[in-house]
Amino acid sequence: MTPNSSDPLDQLDDKVAAAAFRRLVRHLRHRHDAQNIDLMGLSGFCRNCLADWIRDAGYDGDKAQARELIHGMPQEEWKATRQTEASAEQLERMKASVAKNAQD
Repeated sequence: MTPNSSDPLDQLDDKVAAAAFRRLVRHLRHRHDAQNIDLMGLSGFCRNCLADWIRDAGYDGDKAQARELIHGMPQEEWKATRQTEASAEQLERMKASVAKNAQD
């Protein structure tokens, strides 16, 4: 998605947007019961996407550093302590949801 000058979101002060982003990330860190696979199935994005997006926006860290920033810990630790095995149904929902992203 690209910024659209007619979109009021683009007029949002960067300080306010940054505060909201940090709140979202902290919320997701707290709600580790909200699995990435479920986020992908419902919304087409997850914590890993946020890490990719901050890199796209100019974050200097590599992929692992960006994911650690979003997860609040190294991704491998997150997987070992927070991530559950995805079911076939979850994977199918994610696939269908991600397909909708291409329409944006």
